[in-house]
Amino acid sequence: MPRAIIADAFGPPEAYEIREHAAPEPGPGQIRVAVKAIGISYVDVLTAAGKYQVTPPLPFIPGSECAGVVEALGEGVTHLAVGDRVMGSSFGGIFVEQGTFRASSFNKVPDALTLEEAAVFPPSYTTAFHALSDRGRLQPGETLLVLGAAGATGIAAIQTGKAMGARVIASTSSEDKRRLCLEAGADAVVNTRSEDWRGEVKAAAGGRGTVDVVFDPVGGDMTDPAFRTLGYDGRYLVIGFTGGISSLKTNLPLVKTASLIGVQLRAFGEAEPAKAQANFARVLEIAATGALKPAIGRAYAFDDFRAAMNAAFKGEGAGRVVLKVG
Repeated sequence: MPRAIIADAFGPPEAYEIREHAAPEPGPGQIRVAVKAIGISYVDVLTAAGKYQVTPPLPFIPGSECAGVVEALGEGVTHLAVGDRVMGSSFGGIFVEQGTFRASSFNKVPDALTLEEAAVFPPSYTTAFHALSDRGRLQPGETLLVLGAAGATGIAAIQTGKAMGARVIASTSSEDKRRLCLEAGADAVVNTRSEDWRGEVKAAAGGRGTVDVVFDPVGGDMTDPAFRTLGYDGRYLVIGFTGGISSLKTNLPLVKTASLIGVQLRAFGEAEPAKAQANFARVLEIAATGALKPAIGRAYAFDDFRAAMNAAFKGEGAGRVVLKVG
């Protein structure tokens, strides 16, 4: 019998347990997937604890991204076939060995990606592309500063920014993470914990010493100094708040003639579904060239999910955390 990681009440990873869980036969527009790899993010653990901005129903199976092999198709599914390697996302229901999902949320895995890489691909790279292309208006030759650059969306932003022709500066907290960012394609790296962080960014930016776009999944104490690195018509992209929710003095956007811009992939997909689909198709095209490749930090066995969830929540290591199934 297939299994799932589930809890009847929200809580830390220790509140969850493995239970038998058979996926139902796929209905119209659905597929059943033999899950092979599961990505775990900070937000997944936050949601499992009941502390995310959207509260799912109970009992709850965590997870938002996975990859596997199609086992069965529901009526009307034409873009996939039984046996296809697929990757996709869902708000919960992912921490399973076998799952039934909405087919429109899954796509074939490009040959350039392994299933482990594919498991952590869709949300991060579609977020980065939407943020930089639609919200940030990033242009070839512009300078992009990525905060939390060794995280899931950070690595995606580095590689997406490079694919769009930008110069990319990555900011992160440790030598291992800075090395990872350089391997991911960053043109320069700066130490988030440096006492002269703004000076490092200015030097890395060259020329005017300012940046055009800031990609920020961190928030907290970084928001004010990072906003000040922007030049004329700079765009500050708010992706998340792993460092806490911060406040920004409203005179800064005026003085800098810069914009503070929110990025929410879920809202974008609901408001502009056709454009969201076109974006993902473009992301898959870029991935097929090998230019977009997630960094896997550590893979855990399915039974070791608690250790994996705690590692993802702490974010101490470089690269993504993955659960391997089977």
